[in-house]
Amino acid sequence: MARITKDQVKHVAHLARLSVTEEEVELFTGQLDAIIGFAEQLNELNTEGIEPTTHVLDVKNVLREDVVKQSLDQSDVLKNAPDQQDGQVKVPSILE
Repeated sequence: MARITKDQVKHVAHLARLSVTEEEVELFTGQLDAIIGFAEQLNELNTEGIEPTTHVLDVKNVLREDVVKQSLDQSDVLKNAPDQQDGQVKVPSILE
């Protein structure tokens, strides 16, 4: 027994505003049925004692602490600025 019908594929295509041909409906029905069948196989696995994960790799937050560090002196930064005013780099206005 098929787990998904052609009508369901047409309905989803309609909701997604996709135009599909009868050949595509036939193709997608078979593909979606295979995907659902595979998902059902996964449900048969014994996962007792296995902790849920969100990623296969041990990914950790890569953000660092926000620590104040010595940076460039303001006069060194402004040394190469083409134009400056009141200790800031002056740029042409982009808004009228």
